Amino acid sequence: MGVKSKAAAAIIVLLLFLGSLWLQGGLDYHWDSCLKGYNQVNKVRVEANHELYPLSNSSEGYGAEGPEVLGQCPGQTFQVSLLLSHLLAAPAFTSDVLLQPYLSSWDELVRFMEALGPMVGLISKEIETKTSIIRQLALLADEGPEAELGPDVHPLDAVNTESAAQNTLHHTSAYHSVRSMIRAELSHGMVNFHHQTDSGCRTLLRLHRALLWLKLFLEKLAETPVAGRFRSPAELCREAYQSTLAHHHTWFVRRAAELAFIAMPERGFFYRLVCVHNQEEFNKVLNKVAQAIGEVYDRTQGALEENGMLDLP
Repeated sequence: MGVKSKAAAAIIVLLLFLGSLWLQGGLDYHWDSCLKGYNQVNKVRVEANHELYPLSNSSEGYGAEGPEVLGQCPGQTFQVSLLLSHLLAAPAFTSDVLLQPYLSSWDELVRFMEALGPMVGLISKEIETKTSIIRQLALLADEGPEAELGPDVHPLDAVNTESAAQNTLHHTSAYHSVRSMIRAELSHGMVNFHHQTDSGCRTLLRLHRALLWLKLFLEKLAETPVAGRFRSPAELCREAYQSTLAHHHTWFVRRAAELAFIAMPERGFFYRLVCVHNQEEFNKVLNKVAQAIGEVYDRTQGALEENGMLDLP
């Protein structure tokens, strides 16, 4: 406990120093928030999700019988069943990704990160900023010519945009899917291949890189023990980060991230987070989620690569 306390203090100091370099938002999230009793708000989230896209309707990549439905996990803000449902609903046609379930997947992944404690949860604030950018762009595009898309669009607060944007990401919207967004922003001159902009494509690339980090972390959590013992989640998360996001971050950001991982909870916490009792059950859940993330990631990777967008500044 002493080590974690010292690590937490060091992270706070470092993050205050970095300021806008990395994350937005405060430290108002408490460690035990994910252990609060199941509430009515969470129930509404689950029911609304089932109305949008029932899990049983998406079976690509899971065999003829489709995926085994994951149940709700009482007492948790993060619901792995919702995450999987959003992920399975995201792939469209042969190579596209629908943005509404894609962004909803990130909403649930944010809850996952927040559940890991205030230090890791800080990373989720930057994710929320980026999802709000795409949602705001969708709102502006849906308003018509008087709100014509342009390179200087700025995001609104995520709380104000999320619910409204859900209704604008329909099949006629420029922001209906990853590929429709790419086409629209290229045609409107929103994508700059030499300078930073708040385009949806640049924002998507940042989310895309973070998704690979989380995918690799989940896959590592499902690894078999080494010499009869499991490696700690902190070690696995740090290793996944070094293989992915670290390549795109400055030295200061890398140090801050690796310090944050020190405070990550132990493996038993993850069992409780998804309502399983042992590693075997945990692996089944992890494999389903990692496979679904992989499908979304590969499709997004293909769309970005085809348009030369893997290195947008």
